[in-house]
Order: sequence, then C-alpha cells, then structure tokens
Amino acid sequence: MSPKALNLPDVQIPRIVRLKYRPFLDYFKGFEDVEAVRGIFGPQTKAALRRLKVEFFSSKWGYMGVSDEDGHLVVSTHYLRTGNRRDIYLDVVHELVHVRQFKEGKELFPEGFNYPDAPTEIEAYRVCITEGRRLGMTDRELFQYLKVEWMDEKDLRKLAGNVGVKAPPKPRDRRRQ
Repeated sequence: MSPKALNLPDVQIPRIVRLKYRPFLDYFKGFEDVEAVRGIFGPQTKAALRRLKVEFFSSKWGYMGVSDEDGHLVVSTHYLRTGNRRDIYLDVVHELVHVRQFKEGKELFPEGFNYPDAPTEIEAYRVCITEGRRLGMTDRELFQYLKVEWMDEKDLRKLAGNVGVKAPPKPRDRRRQ
C-alpha cells in the first residue's frame, strides 16, 4: 500500500539501520583475567571476549543485556554512569554467561518459564552469586542484588532459592498484631 493510500505525508523512514558495535575489550578491560569469566568460556576466554561486540545506548531505563539476534552485549550508558560499581561488575559477569549461552544455541528467553525459573537465568545468577560470595557479599547483600523492577517479592524469593541465596525473613504483617 502506498503512503498516499494511508494518508501519510511523503517521508522516508529507514527500515534497516546499521548498529554501531564496539569491541568489548576496548571498554571492559581486564575481564579476560577474571577467574569467574574464565570459568564461563574456558580456554577460549580471550578469543571469545576479543570477538564480543558491545552496543551502548542512552536511556535512564534498563541496565544491560544480550541481543537475542546476534549475541552482542547491549549496555545503558546511564547505568554505567550511575550504577553501583559492584552491581555493574556482577551484571557484566551475568551477561557474559548469556553471551556463551547464545553462542551454544540456547534460547535466552525460553518460553514456558517465568523469570525466576528460567534455566538460562538460574545459570547466569549462580555464576554471579559465586562471584559475589568470593567478593565477600553476604546473603542479605546478594538478595538485594537480585532485586529488579520486573519481579515481585514472591518471584524474588523464588529466584533467591533457585540460586542458593538465603532470603531475609518476610516483613511481618502489622494487621495481624
């Protein structure tokens, strides 16, 4: 159908836009030497990170993730600027697990699973939890790290259990007293 048939003005809208990717190791230096990252990629760590591309985006919404189209890393510049350094570090480790999963052909967003039960998320968070513990984080700190806007308290507690983090006691319901 022509634009005139749709009553659209005579404008051009690009349908395919080339994204600008940058080399991961140009920005995230030293990750090839992190034991947790070497545990993700094994002997191919340096080669995998040399091949990895990163796309930066500017938005107050979002953190980072992995493209389910080609497996590159997508990172919010706002999050890099304002986020907690330890959380950003753990998030990079988490997303590197997803990079490997993508390269292995795994479905990053598997159908039939809620977020706290998704095998890809459980695997990625387990690597982060192990690294967090190595950094000296307590279960309370790890539980806080697991909190994200898209999970309610019930899902947060379920994810914590699925990845071996002891959740703090539930707040008492004052109405029962």
